[in-house]
Amino acid sequence: MVRWVGGVFKAAFQRKLLLAAFALVPLCGISVGAEEPRYFAIRHARIVPVSGPEIKSGTVVIAKGLIVAVGENVEIPPEAWIIEGKGLTVYPGFINALSDLGLGPPAPAGPGGGGGPARGQFQPAQPASHGPEDRPASTPWMNAADELKPDDKRIETWRNAGFTSTLAAPMGGIFPGQAAVVNLAGERPSEMVIAEPSALVIALQPVRGFGNFPDSLMGVISYVRQVFLDANWYGQSESIYHAHPQGLERPAYDRTEMVVNDALASGRPVLLPGNTAQEMHRALMLADRLGAHAVIYGGQQGYEDANELAAAKLPLLVNLKWPEREKDADPDAEEPLRLLRFRDRAPSSPAALQKAGVKFAFYFEGIGAPKDALKNAKKAIDAGLPADAALRAFTLSAAEILGVGDRLGSIEPGKIANLAVTDGDPFNEKTKVKMTFVDGRRYEVREPGRPTAPPTVRLAGKWKISLTGPQGAEEATADLSMAPDGTLSGSLTGVSGSMLGSIGTVSILEGWVSGNQFSFTLSLTVEGNPTDVIFSGTLEGEQMKGTASGGGVSADFTGSRPSSTAPAANAGQEVEQ
Repeated sequence: MVRWVGGVFKAAFQRKLLLAAFALVPLCGISVGAEEPRYFAIRHARIVPVSGPEIKSGTVVIAKGLIVAVGENVEIPPEAWIIEGKGLTVYPGFINALSDLGLGPPAPAGPGGGGGPARGQFQPAQPASHGPEDRPASTPWMNAADELKPDDKRIETWRNAGFTSTLAAPMGGIFPGQAAVVNLAGERPSEMVIAEPSALVIALQPVRGFGNFPDSLMGVISYVRQVFLDANWYGQSESIYHAHPQGLERPAYDRTEMVVNDALASGRPVLLPGNTAQEMHRALMLADRLGAHAVIYGGQQGYEDANELAAAKLPLLVNLKWPEREKDADPDAEEPLRLLRFRDRAPSSPAALQKAGVKFAFYFEGIGAPKDALKNAKKAIDAGLPADAALRAFTLSAAEILGVGDRLGSIEPGKIANLAVTDGDPFNEKTKVKMTFVDGRRYEVREPGRPTAPPTVRLAGKWKISLTGPQGAEEATADLSMAPDGTLSGSLTGVSGSMLGSIGTVSILEGWVSGNQFSFTLSLTVEGNPTDVIFSGTLEGEQMKGTASGGGVSADFTGSRPSSTAPAANAGQEVEQ
């Protein structure tokens, strides 16, 4: 006898009471793993293993966090909960190959020697540096695995879109730290870590601030080369000293050299930046001189140097945030032809890399919403990248580049049960993720409630936001985009105040416009705690008003457009993608 509850089958009359209890549990994008056993079988589903041919109608069996069987004719163990997969497709969980997911909301860049974009929150303040002996902007011993924050609100957002893993990496400085491959689920950091340290991150950003070293690109490259030379010497001297310590002077301890030498000796990937053709060529030369197992991140001008990259046999992490014109740029301003060509051809880079035989994966620096990442992947497909190659870049290629191809990236027995279950092609805008599995635990995706009335106002563009709360006034700016169905995306940049604080720029997690009403959600740090802050209100003419609330704090706000971004008279009938 088979009973059905909420899409989950159980072949057990004796489990009737447990099923009834389970049916009462609200499923709002949260795990129900605490109520379920660790055994599942998804049957009669289309299965795309990536590592092998597609299975038109098959079964995937999961036990204790691992995939134990996959195929057309698979025996289902009696203890498994059976999920009817007819009309669904099972993919390996998608991998964001480089991000700060799980490290908390991005921190604003600090004054002085930050040396690069601030993505992770655990970069210590850098004192002024006047020479290489100061080890400027260098904290390679910092390990992302030690700084994970399971309550990072962005984790659920990306997991609900089918992303189950990421390379969590610190950013900020020249040697910001070591990255870790982590799962996008877990109540404790120890439950999230798959592999650490997985890569050493390098950013070729000059140290800011008057009189700091190195304050030029040439200086940064020289400094990086010197650190690797010192690290190589450190490793040799340590080996000699430990083999024959008597009569030898003890080498001085230097944790920067120790960590860099360990990365070299172990063959772990060293991530080097390179987005334009010139930068990628520089990264290739630097990788050769460092003697490192390098992986280049950026890659958007790969269409120019695909063959050189293929000859070097270096993998690439391609940023899917394609270059675009600034929204508030002067529409009459002339732009260089090379810049226009770059914007036009960047989405063709993955196709050129694939044709040349370069192994690559995708990451999404600057993309706040997963749907935008998949939309930009579709642009690469439209520019010539085969859809199966795009899927591989999201899954198995990413896992192989990050050194975890034996655990992630495909649907094979023995691998971690990270799966995305959808109702169609993941690159189709209308496809929905129905559930994900992370470490064999099921996370059902439910769309948040929102009004169904179409938008009657245009919220897209830049806005000046003024908040009035218990502690006084605050200012912020919002840069919003609106899809035809009213879906709202964009970012908010805070300036000062008790509620928003100095938040830097934060991407909108989700938002909508219905009629003249709107709502959007941000993940901010309020009084030291990650908190969802919801802005909701109405738009009348060119004036918005409403309430921002979160973390037990609320503030009234108003918003107006700067005159340069005011819409045309008929803009109420228009929406922006």
